[in-house]
Amino acid sequence: MKRGILLLAAGCVLLLAPLVYAQYELEIAFPNLTFARPVDLQHAGDGSNRIFIVEQAGVIRVFANTSSVATADTFLNIQNRVNDSGNEEGLLGLAFHPNFAANGYFYVNYTASNPRRTAVARYRVSANPNRADANSEFVLLTVNQPYENHNGGQLAFGPDGYLYIGMGDGGSGGDPQNNGQDRRGLLGDMLRIDVDNPAGGLNYGIPPDNPFVGNTSGYREEIYAYGFRNPWRFSFDFVTGWLWVGDVGQGSREEVDIVEKGLNYGWRIMEGKICYSPSSGCNQTGLALPIWDYGRSSGASITGGYVYRGSRVAPLAGAYVYGDYVSGRIWALRYDGVNAPQNEQLLDTNFNIAAFGIDQNQELYICCFDGRIRRFKAIASEVTASPVPETIALAQNYPNPFNPATTISYKLSQPDMVSLEIYNLQGQLVNRLVHAMQAAGEHVATWRGVNEAGMAQPSGVYFYRLQVGESFVETKRMAFVK
Repeated sequence: MKRGILLLAAGCVLLLAPLVYAQYELEIAFPNLTFARPVDLQHAGDGSNRIFIVEQAGVIRVFANTSSVATADTFLNIQNRVNDSGNEEGLLGLAFHPNFAANGYFYVNYTASNPRRTAVARYRVSANPNRADANSEFVLLTVNQPYENHNGGQLAFGPDGYLYIGMGDGGSGGDPQNNGQDRRGLLGDMLRIDVDNPAGGLNYGIPPDNPFVGNTSGYREEIYAYGFRNPWRFSFDFVTGWLWVGDVGQGSREEVDIVEKGLNYGWRIMEGKICYSPSSGCNQTGLALPIWDYGRSSGASITGGYVYRGSRVAPLAGAYVYGDYVSGRIWALRYDGVNAPQNEQLLDTNFNIAAFGIDQNQELYICCFDGRIRRFKAIASEVTASPVPETIALAQNYPNPFNPATTISYKLSQPDMVSLEIYNLQGQLVNRLVHAMQAAGEHVATWRGVNEAGMAQPSGVYFYRLQVGESFVETKRMAFVK
């Protein structure tokens, strides 16, 4: 991947802005709510501004995204299907279909027993938008698990519309079956499947550009990348399209990877940037090394996070925010694909950080095993960490052409009333993404190819129009492809 060319015009300074002048602390985002071992936080992408929390025992809770919310409904309860007897087993991941507003589909990743296995299944929402149909399960994929640990668990739809599935190496310690390097199985891999077009007798399709399609070596065609130990949490940055993975280490190193198609991320040959098997002199030819790793003085179990694209904590814009389950530390990692990464510790907490998540406005949350969901609260400082733009600027959307979603970035030189709207070729208003008073600085909005009612729109050329106050209007063109 030629990462350097993905930077937004004039965005480099903001992306690499240091955090040395900012201080941060956490606050409880929903003081009236607690959860049992929350392992994932998602939003439905349907404009409803709801939060969904995955509890490891097999329950998904849903509630309105407001700090005063008093209760959370049970969206789905599949405890009768889930095996959570091991510390790393249970209901581990949730992803909503990009067209959830129209089709009501969502996907879960859980471990089951007899035999011990990972199951990736589709469910459907009921007539009640806060209640799923527990009897609608459609199992797409199962993978037998030899041990109770290193199950991965994350699910996410990429900018390409395909479902990505993080699979650990099968567990025990030291990858005794060498699954990380065995492409004939699905353990130790990042998988990519097509949930909309099943083929070949499977309950899913194989994307035609998956790296091992048509191979004659017996490699599984679902594999997108391999060489992982336990990619517990991963996420896409929809501005750059990069896939960020936090891969949990063995006994020495934790690592952050930016994952590219077909590459080998090294486990069990390497752990982070050091040799593992053998312990020295390992052959690193053809291996993709992490962009960042850290040792046991900093933590012992990485929890992958997100590139921050919200507006509430401006100094974190463009930084990959991640943490460590054991040490409770939280960092911001900045990387532009060209210059050396910059890693800054933000907080040293006493929380077991199980997961990070974002809401529909790209604001960041932290799932902690004390049952609370936390978020950052910015602390005023003498020097602002992000420079205020001198002029208003509207960037070209990325990616373009796009499917299923694209990101629109713009900058404000001062606080003002902002309207960001989508129009079709007939000049008809399709969706209003922003209509609010906003602060000076960089802002990001995402369009997922739907109108204001959540209905999917046809492919074609669209226009996005930014109006700031009474004096600034600019329109740009984009292409939606299916």
